[in-house]
Amino acid sequence: MKKLSRRGFAAAMTAAPLLAQQQNPTIQNPVQTTAPNPNTSVQQQQQRFGPPPMPAPFEGAIEFTRKDVAAKVQPFPMQQVRLLAGSMFHDAQDWNLGYMGRLGADRLLYNFRQNAGLSTGSTKPFGGQNNWEKPADGQRGTELRGHFTGHFLSASALAYASTGDAAIKAKADEMVADLAKCQTKLDQGGYLSAFPTELFDRLSTLHEPGRTPPPRGSGGPQLPWAPFYTIHKIMAGMFDMYELTGNKDALKVVEGMADWADKYSASKSEEHMQNILRTEYGGIAETLYNLAAVTNNSQWAKAGDRYTKKSFVNPLALRRDELRGLHVNTHIPQVIAAARRYEISGDPRFHDVADFFFWEVNTARSYVTTGTSNGESWQAPPRMLAWELKRSVSTAECCCSYNMLKLARHLYSWTGDPRYFDYYERSLLNHRLGTIHPKNGYTQYYLSMTPGAWKTFNNEDENFWCCTGSGVEEYSKLNDSIYWHDGEGVFVNLFIPSELNWKEKGFRLKQETKFPEQQNTLLTVSVDRPTQMPLRLRVPAWIGASNVKINGKTVEASAAGGSYLVLNRMWKNGDKIEMALPMQLSVEAMSDDPKVQAFLYGPVVLAGDLGNEGLNEQMIYGTNTPRMQRLPIEVPTLKDVGGDPSSWIKPAGAGSPLTFRMATRQKEVTLMPINSIFDRRYTIYWTVA
Repeated sequence: MKKLSRRGFAAAMTAAPLLAQQQNPTIQNPVQTTAPNPNTSVQQQQQRFGPPPMPAPFEGAIEFTRKDVAAKVQPFPMQQVRLLAGSMFHDAQDWNLGYMGRLGADRLLYNFRQNAGLSTGSTKPFGGQNNWEKPADGQRGTELRGHFTGHFLSASALAYASTGDAAIKAKADEMVADLAKCQTKLDQGGYLSAFPTELFDRLSTLHEPGRTPPPRGSGGPQLPWAPFYTIHKIMAGMFDMYELTGNKDALKVVEGMADWADKYSASKSEEHMQNILRTEYGGIAETLYNLAAVTNNSQWAKAGDRYTKKSFVNPLALRRDELRGLHVNTHIPQVIAAARRYEISGDPRFHDVADFFFWEVNTARSYVTTGTSNGESWQAPPRMLAWELKRSVSTAECCCSYNMLKLARHLYSWTGDPRYFDYYERSLLNHRLGTIHPKNGYTQYYLSMTPGAWKTFNNEDENFWCCTGSGVEEYSKLNDSIYWHDGEGVFVNLFIPSELNWKEKGFRLKQETKFPEQQNTLLTVSVDRPTQMPLRLRVPAWIGASNVKINGKTVEASAAGGSYLVLNRMWKNGDKIEMALPMQLSVEAMSDDPKVQAFLYGPVVLAGDLGNEGLNEQMIYGTNTPRMQRLPIEVPTLKDVGGDPSSWIKPAGAGSPLTFRMATRQKEVTLMPINSIFDRRYTIYWTVA
């Protein structure tokens, strides 16, 4: 069987800058074309040849010393926040839990038991030609097999924390116990996977210093797909089961796996290990840093440091964008790991890696939905998205958005800057809620930005893409960022129907809203006793004029968009806060082609409904991207009318608050939220002729 890349196998926001006070962080790397005369003074050399090259921040060995950085704000534990029924967020949670419930534990464990030499009994493995969990039954199985089981454990731990459902925990506990048996049976220094260590032997051999791995498809041994990516997902699943459900057996398993990963990396020279990191390895360092933090064992953090790819982090630490050509979701988890490393060490190099990366991807490499990537990579220089959009229909891989949201949470915790939640909100409403199917809980691989595209989804048990895995995690934790706190009070960051129970303070908050369908939210306070506390309401950057009422009386204080309105008072039982969230239409054009435009209503990305003619289930399910060559379509173009979009985009009617009508050169079209369009063709980006 020919070894394929992830992309090949699967194929058979721009938002406002977050930190306006930052200067343009792009630093040109000086190029020295002539050797300097060693007899000339340094000052003369700099005058003649420019300043010396910037030193590599991560040159030499990385030394770890534990020094925790205190978070400015922290999310409430998911156990203290519950989604209210009747909202699209609660619905998405239910659709996801339904899908997870249909996947049997025995099938999720099949490949692990087979690899460990344990009986699989009469269990039917997951099948399908393009199945990333395809077993090695008499043939070569998929080299990523086992990754989804790790995702599933993380999703189960998150879902248990989000709902308290004991059945979810019981199923995941059963899986942990069985995987622990597989680890014991393998008896390979803590190694646990659904494939043999031969993949790691091959990875090591083909990346030996001085050796060039053979091209894909050539004869002889080939580099394995992404074995450390898979190991990371299993480790992360075990860690989440320990941290969120208290499963101590999961901690033993992940410590065993960490010991194996530590010894594997320690046995290599730095050059050899850096070569190995050229093959996709995901965020294994993040889990090692998390493990070091909860166990207070620096061994795991020192192991994590060996999984730092210096050719990637050095330019970022110098605030340089050298991302073109990189595989996107290979690298976002590495930045999350850098953020976590900063939090447990205070090392500013790791801070700068995470800070600049997020800023650059958000402002220079993200589409209007906040999605990033094209064919899984960054194919263009920064701020060339109109050009990049023409390269492929496979834009905005969903794993990337999942991981960018995780990264945003880290950066927000450092600063408490509410503008991170302008990004978070737009991504959550459009790229995340818009990519789970209400019929079956299936999720997308790519959210295509190509005009005339349609959404494609996995099927029940024959795909298990990386985005299927991050999908079951995403929709298990929709309550994790609504409310945050510091030592004094509460931050309300998202307008989602939910309840907060701050048990330590005897303070409860119930949020009732139909936002964005309705442009307001209502918060009701319950307290054990009157409590003095600041309540900070995020005022979104997209907002027009807002007003807030407490118990029916208008609050005189105001706050600009992109900040917090602070309500500091003695709260009493039954106090009610009403906040208006007025939305306006806006236009967002591509920086490299202002004639390519998208439309928003507040934070909601609007897409044109182009109908469903010619679409069928085979074109929607089980394929990772729309095969548009099979169903070409002429996409309408717009007249260059300029001005206020509300003068030419009109509401469809009182019963459809998020639906609009717009005239194009060819016909009138309906605009509606991208998160509400399924099984139909759509256009997000329009060309103004």
